Amino acid sequence: MTRTYTPWFLLAIALGLAAIYLFPLYWMYITSIKSGSEIFANPPTFWPTNPNPAVFADVWARRAMPTYLWNSVVIAGGVTALTVVLGTGCAYVLARYRNGWIDAGLFCILMLQVLPASVMITPIFVGFNQVGLLNYPRTAVILAAAAKAMPFFVVLVRATFMSVPRELEEAALVDGNSRIGAFFSIVLPLARNGILVCAILTFMSAFGEYIYSKSIIQSPALQPASVGLSGFLGPNSTDWNAIMAYSAIYVTPILAAFVILQRRIVAGLTSGALK
Repeated sequence: MTRTYTPWFLLAIALGLAAIYLFPLYWMYITSIKSGSEIFANPPTFWPTNPNPAVFADVWARRAMPTYLWNSVVIAGGVTALTVVLGTGCAYVLARYRNGWIDAGLFCILMLQVLPASVMITPIFVGFNQVGLLNYPRTAVILAAAAKAMPFFVVLVRATFMSVPRELEEAALVDGNSRIGAFFSIVLPLARNGILVCAILTFMSAFGEYIYSKSIIQSPALQPASVGLSGFLGPNSTDWNAIMAYSAIYVTPILAAFVILQRRIVAGLTSGALK
């Protein structure tokens, strides 16, 4: 194969893999506007013969989606704010100070990342019950989900801080700045793009949080959209176009945000790669 054809061959492979990966999303959108009989037709149709977009308005009103989506935004916003405030300082310390204790702390943080939420929910539920946090279920979910998101955020933001030249910070100290002043006036502005990208990824991840919300929040008025979606499911579920319409409404804002911010996300994730 000549060099001229190699980029087109690689592009074709990339487009094929992207089509396979995105096919479930396509199937979700077209299934939401199919009729009940067409959903189970054999062979399946890849484009609905009689599309019915009215199902979106029906699901929006019948399933109280504004309440569910608002709860998702509140939980995701709380998780993001708590993770950014606490995780930024932790990532800075791990990036600037190197010794055995710092390496041990970084190893512990990475170990926390591999623990699944399904394993942690029981001790978290018992602990929150003993301190009375279950009386404030959304706050409890925010704390639990922030603890889960923190290792991922710290590891990524640490790489961003390591890409900021240490000489700039030392020059600020020579000019009379304190360590905290140099951090806020020199380091933080240079690392803000990486922090912003990690905050966006944390928000997107927390927007789909399910396990903690399902286990801790009992009132439907406080549950996020991920738990509301599970209300459709059951042994005799047949309302598949409504389920797909609910899913489409739920994921479309996140997909739109990702498409709009994709350049900044990629640039932020690779900002420390050339150090």
